[in-house]
This record gives sequence, C-alpha cells and structure tokens, in this order.
Amino acid sequence: MPFIKAAPLVQTFNSCFALINLRVIFSISLLFIMVQPKLWGQHKNEIVATLDGPTNQIRIRQHFTYVNQSKQGLSTLYFNDWNHAYSNKNTALAKRFAEEFNRSLHLAKDRERGKTTIRTIVDDNYTGLDWKREGNMDIISVTLNEVLKPGESIQLFFTYTIRLPEAKFTGYGHTGNGGYYLKDWYFTPAVLDGDWNLYNNINLDDLYTDVTDTRINFTFPEKLFLASNYRMSSISNFPGGQNVQLFGDKRKNCEFILTIDDRFTKHVTDYLTITTDIESNKAEEITQGISINKIAEFLHENLGKYPHDNLLVSELDYARSPLYGISQLPSFIRPYEEQFQFEMKFLKTAIRNYLKESLYLNPRKERWVNDGIGFYLMIKYVDEHYPNQKLAGKLSKIWGVKNFHFAQMDFNEQYTLFSMLSARKNIDQALTISNDSLIKFNQKIANGYKAGLGMSYLSTYLGEKKIDSTLLDFYKNHKQKQHVTASDFRKTIEKYAHKEVDWFFDTYVATDKKIDFKIKKVEKTEDSITFVLKNKRGTNVPISVFGLENDSVVSHYWFSDIDSTKSITIPRKSEDRLVLNYDQKIPEFNQRDNWKTLNGFFSSNKKLKFQFFKDTEDPYYNQVFYVPIANFNLYDGITPGLRLYNKTFLERPFQYDISPTYSFLEHTMVGKASFRYRKYHQKTGLFVSNYSFSASTSHFQENSRFTTLTPAVSFGWRPNDLLSNRRQYLLLRYRSVIRSIDDNLIGELDTDPDYGVMNARFTDVDNNILNYSSWSVDAQHSSEFTKLAFEWEYRKLFQSNRQLNLRFYAGKFLRNKTESDFFSFALDRPTDYMFDLAYLGRSESSGIYSQQVIIAEGGFKSKLENPFANDWIATTNASTNIWRWVEAYGDLGFLKNKGDNPRFVYDSGIRLNLVTDYFELYFPMYSNRGWEIGQDDYGQRIRFIVTISPRTLIGLFTRKWL
Repeated sequence: MPFIKAAPLVQTFNSCFALINLRVIFSISLLFIMVQPKLWGQHKNEIVATLDGPTNQIRIRQHFTYVNQSKQGLSTLYFNDWNHAYSNKNTALAKRFAEEFNRSLHLAKDRERGKTTIRTIVDDNYTGLDWKREGNMDIISVTLNEVLKPGESIQLFFTYTIRLPEAKFTGYGHTGNGGYYLKDWYFTPAVLDGDWNLYNNINLDDLYTDVTDTRINFTFPEKLFLASNYRMSSISNFPGGQNVQLFGDKRKNCEFILTIDDRFTKHVTDYLTITTDIESNKAEEITQGISINKIAEFLHENLGKYPHDNLLVSELDYARSPLYGISQLPSFIRPYEEQFQFEMKFLKTAIRNYLKESLYLNPRKERWVNDGIGFYLMIKYVDEHYPNQKLAGKLSKIWGVKNFHFAQMDFNEQYTLFSMLSARKNIDQALTISNDSLIKFNQKIANGYKAGLGMSYLSTYLGEKKIDSTLLDFYKNHKQKQHVTASDFRKTIEKYAHKEVDWFFDTYVATDKKIDFKIKKVEKTEDSITFVLKNKRGTNVPISVFGLENDSVVSHYWFSDIDSTKSITIPRKSEDRLVLNYDQKIPEFNQRDNWKTLNGFFSSNKKLKFQFFKDTEDPYYNQVFYVPIANFNLYDGITPGLRLYNKTFLERPFQYDISPTYSFLEHTMVGKASFRYRKYHQKTGLFVSNYSFSASTSHFQENSRFTTLTPAVSFGWRPNDLLSNRRQYLLLRYRSVIRSIDDNLIGELDTDPDYGVMNARFTDVDNNILNYSSWSVDAQHSSEFTKLAFEWEYRKLFQSNRQLNLRFYAGKFLRNKTESDFFSFALDRPTDYMFDLAYLGRSESSGIYSQQVIIAEGGFKSKLENPFANDWIATTNASTNIWRWVEAYGDLGFLKNKGDNPRFVYDSGIRLNLVTDYFELYFPMYSNRGWEIGQDDYGQRIRFIVTISPRTLIGLFTRKWL
C-alpha cells in the first residue's frame, strides 16, 4: 500500500480514527496491499498494534513486504523475535544472566516473563507458512512455499501477541508504576549479507536487523504519555484509549517510552529536534536548553546533518550505557559543576543514539567503529568546551585531596585509566572481538574507551583536521545505507591520511598487543641529543617524544617503524628532560619509565612519595601508600596498625604489602607482609605466574605466638572462551611454622613447636551460578607425615528453582609418624596447622568462637566425639533448599584411625544460607549423638560461617565483571 505522507490527509485520518473500527482499517489495508506491484527496492513494514494495560500484552498484526536484495534465491526467511528471549530459563538471555551471576530471570515467575505467541503466518496467497524457532528461541525461520528470486518481493502477514516482561530484568518491558519501555518488541528481518546474521538477545543492545520503511498504528491505554524515536502524528483520544501513527523511513527499530507523567520535552534547534527527559534538578531550564543547543551544534558540525526528524535522548538509554566512573557517584557528592555534569550525561546518550540511528554497521561484529567515533567526539567536546576540567572536579581543590595524583588528572585521562585497568589485568580484548565474546568490563567500559583513545591517538598523529574530515565524509556518505562495514571506515581514513595508518587497523584495532616504549642510553653534545628508543613489547606503532625545559615543551617529534630498538638523534635546544608520550594521547601500558633526565644520573632518580590511601599511578614518583587498619582475633583482640603498600588502581607486576599491627591484649607487635611478582603470559592456556614470599605472625593462644614464612610459586590457566568462569591453578609452596609457647602450656603441646610442610595443590573451578563445580588435589609432605587429599564440590540450580549442594572429601596418610591428632584429618574443625583458615579463635574448644565452622576437610557441622582420623577419611556433605534461603543439610562418611576399624558418622540439620560462603547459620538436628535439638546445651551446637575480610566481600560483587 503506498504510504500517505501528505499532512492534511494524516490529520484527517487521525481525527477520524477514534470512530473507525480497527478491523475495517486492516481490511482496507489488505485491499491496497493486493494491488501493489511485486518488486520493491526496500523492505516495507506495516504494523497495527494494541497495548492492553491490564495484561501487559500487545496484540500485533504485521504486514511485511520482504525484498530479496541478495544474489541468491531464498526458500527460508529469518526474523528476530527478541521479546521471546524472556520466555524461559533456557534462552540465550537466561544463560547470559547466569554467567554474570544474575539469577533474576532464572527465578522469575511465569507472569513476570516476556513471551511471544504466534497465531498465524501467511503469505500474499493467504497460504499458511511453516515456521519454527531457531537456536535459543528468539529467532524465527519462515519456510516459503516458493523460492524467492533475487529482486523479487513477497508479502507476509504475521498475527501474534507479545507479553511484555517486567522491566526489572533489563530495563525493557513494563515498569512497576504502569509505564512501559518498548524496544526490539516486534518482528524485524535478520540481515543477509552472503550469510544470515542470526543473533540472540543477550542484553547487549545490539540487534542487527535490515533497514525498512515502517508505519505503525499504535493503540495504547489512556492517561499515558508517549515518546518515540520515530516521527509521530498527533495523538487521537477515544473512550478508554489513545491512538497514534508513527513513521520511520530507512530505519531499524521503533522505540517507545510510555510514562504516567508528561516528563519528555521537545527541543527544536537549528540542527535537529530532540526529545528528552534528561534534566538537571539544580540547573535552570533555560541553561539546560542552551546546553542542548550547544551539543546539537557540536554534533552537526562534527558529523553532519541528522537524517531523521527526531532524536530521542532518554534517561533509560543513559542508564543502559552510563559514563562510568566518578560521574556515577550519588548526586549529593558528585564533584562536578551542574552544567558540565548535565552536558556530559546528555552528550554521552545523544552521540550514541545519533550514530546508532543513522550508521548501520553490524553492532555485534563491528561495534568498535561507533565506539571510536563516539568517544573521540566526547574527548574532543571536553577539550574544546572544558579544557581545564579535572577528573575529580571540585574535589581537586580540597585540602587532603588535591595532593592525590587522581585529583591532578584531567577529565579525559579517565579513558586511559579505565582501559588500562583491563590491560594490566591481562583481560583486555581486541576491538574486533565480537560484542558477545567480550567480558563484561570490556563490553561495558574498556573496549569503548580504548576505541575512543585510538581515534584520539590517530588524530594527534595525523592532525586533528584529518580525522575531523574523515568523520564528516564517512557520516555523509554512509548514513542510512545498508551493510556498511569497518572496511568503509578504513578506506575513508586512508583517503585523508598523509601517513601510513596500517598499524592502527592491523595492530591497535585488530589485536590486544600492548604499547610500551622506553628511552635508553642518552648522549648529548652542544648541538644534538642521541638516544635509543626501545620497543619493550614489539608493538610497532608510532611513538611521540617531547623535549621539556622546566615542564614546558620545547620540542616534539614522532617516530615510527621501531620493532625493537632504534638510535635517534635530534637537534638540542634547551631540553632538560626527554619524555615519551608526554601528552598521554597514546594508551601506553607502562608510563613509569617514560622520561629521562639530561642532568646526570642522580637527577634521574625518582623521589619517594608517601601518600595516604591508594591513588592512581604517578610516573614521576615512587609511591608508597599507607592506610590505618584494624584486625581481630580472640587472643590479640582488636589490633590497629598501619598498612604500607605500593598497589595503585592499576595493577603492577611487583607488589608489596606490609601490615604491622599492635595487639592490645598481648602488648606486642603482630601483623603480616607479602611480596609478589606477577607475570602475565597470554590470554588463554597458561595465562599467569605468581612468585611470592609472605610472612605473618599472630597469637594462637594466650601468650603463645605463631609465625609463618612461605615462599611460593603458582600458575593459572583459563580456557579459550574468556567469558567462561573456569580457572585452573597449581600452587607450590613451603610453609615454615615457628611457635613460641607460654611457659604454662609447656607439656600441653603435643607436637614440636616448629615444623615445615611442603605443599602442592591443583585446583579446577568453574564458578557458575547455575552449575558450580570445583575439584582439587592436595599433597603435603613433612618430616613427620605425607598425606594426599581430594575435594570435589558441586552446586546445581534446577528448573524448579531447587538448589542441590554436594561436596565430597577424601584424605589418606601415605606415612604418619605423629603421635597426636594435630596433623590428623578432622570431621568438623581442622586444627589448621598450615594457618590458612580465618579462625576468630582457633584454639577454642567451647564457647561462641568454637562454633565458627569453616567448610574444610570433613565438612561436618555437628561436634561429634573422636572427630580426628590419622589413617584415612571419606565424607559427603549435601544440602538442598526448602524455602528460599532455608535449606536442609546432611553429612555422612567414614573415618579410620590406625589400628581401629572404620567408623560410620553422620549428621543433619537446617542451614540458613543467607549469602553462600559469606554468612550462613547451621542448626544441627540429628546425628550420631541422637536428637541434638532436644539436648540441654543446644545453643552451643549451633554453627556459623562469617566473612569479615573486606577484600573477600568485594569479590562477591566484582566477580561478574571479570
């Protein structure tokens, strides 16, 4: 049906719509459809949709004209049905949530889920077509009755109902207050560019669909306000509802935001019309309008004319992709001026939508292009309009804060900081890696920042005007075109570049190689300076060299084609230092060795800088951080002290951590120290080696001290799929234990006070919220014994939301010359002779501290008689949930002492699994001791797990990012 564009006809249709039955409208549409020609140049999409508020369902009748724009005949067509990704626990979306330790979709009730119910799919001959769901259910394949030849078109009629999910899962769907956020909600055609691009919805906002001309007749409940990225007619009201028509030419997908309050405002600028609900509570409306106009002008000047009538910039879109970092602090402590804060928030979302709505690259395979353009423009905007803006904002002027290197950093330095967080941990990934293969930190933050930094790097190398011309050319000639690729972007850059730029695409973009240079062997004469540039990583990219005099730049050079080392001579001016990458435009891995003084050896030594609390890396100082700490155990009490360490926000190879503390109960110094060198190798396989030496000293009983000395080496492996949570580790260590005993305890100690144990342990763990599994083999050898132990643990979350926890432990002495149980296997409370376990009162046999349980060795919770085994032990621990975090547990096993028969042991009870492995309570019920719950001292039998280590607790929240 030819689409009506004349404004008078549209207005007449809108005013009459409330009086016309929808069935009549659809019948008339079909009549026009039947007389249309068979050949089209563009897919056409006509939708009649009705949103039912009480059921949160949308009834849809969709007439789609599919044009075969390929060079091959098609017998099957594919459509995206991303709403159905919420339908059950087996979709790709549900599995992605599980990988990120998010159980919300797995535990959801059916009424909370989204779902698509297809009624009919017929062609233009009114013939029903076979269809099925592909892959993980949110892609539909439609089998045609005849092969669709190149250049021909076919008309398909879909009748279906979608039930919208609750917005709590991804932000899309129906909100708790009666509003709606609809995105990727109707059927859209998959892209065919030689092969079908079939992508599941995994909450990455990267739907890849063909371009269509779309018309939507949308009916929705009264008292709701509608905002959309499409052009809208005026809204018609009728009893019980509202209706609107929406139009999108050469568009991807229509986005709706329905709210119970009229919070969207329309800003008509000289460059484009913007609809937004992003606002500042503190800035005046006129100030916000000025900022929006400034951003619209900036986008127009740097990209070109926006091809659509309206740009939607919403709070919901910003929440999906915020500007991470200090800007996410609560508003009452945010350090930025209100106008700057508003503009950065608005600019981030506006650029993202501006590019997404007009440059149709593959967002899953070639996302880096839009990221590179977008973050480059953000960097440029701050450079132009806020050149003196500090990353810490107003905090950079506060006493006690302004001396931090973090407070001295420019706002745009955050992009290097966050991208290096990934690189220093060896989890960085190439920009060309598919969006669905990126770990969460890279997908959300690091790769976008790296892409923007790369464009800024290229701009500095080629000259800003070259890149600016590239962006204008690329946007003008490729906006709204189908099947635009990164190759088109490369060709446009090469067209304007006057230097060779293969390194940018083939190395910086396509690999995860690190950039790291160093200046060596400086020689100077009266009129020249000769030095050697060393490429420490072998990454052949251009590097900048600055000559400084009293922190002022007096010379600047670019050098390239340095594979390993290169001797360079430059004219001598008045330089007193040479500095690599002084403007920090190059995302260099290590900038601590980037400068060289020309005033002699002793002048080159970095100064020592003591600083309170952790900071960002300052390449001009040797930083030592200090922070007050306090630990606790029963025998030392609260032990305040000072922690000295060199760990910055960015990980570094060599780290030390020294924590002397004072025991008020023992009136002496205790504490610990560690020194570690970490070497990363590659991303997969053997990816890391650690070499360390640690020491600790504390008290294990009143006036009785233990000291441990531990040299160790460990190796780590990870699989080829970086998204996998599986890890393997091999630890080799020697623990030397030295004990000094209170005179009153001499004779009570049943082992020699000093001993050493060689320990080898291999661990294989797959940390998944649906199927957790781990196993380890541990071997120990000392002068008194040799033992071997095996441990296996498994957790399974079933479709019924019931969780089963299983653990098996077996240990055997290969030789044992000891006479006591100090080194024996234990059922419920190991003696911890290696001092690995975080006991609050390790020597207690009664009282609250003795009730602390750490699941190790036998893993029992009841305190049974004769709980030690000096020959072998084999136990199984199991638990399953009864209701939410209330579980039933049971343990059983055998243990054997030398000269005795094996003994069968068991216990059972109730477990309150409040936070697994971090805070749990165990209430014993029945065991070898009988009904424990009815015995007089039952309160002393209740056991607990508690974790008070901040570092361990932080891991609970960061595990899904790395």
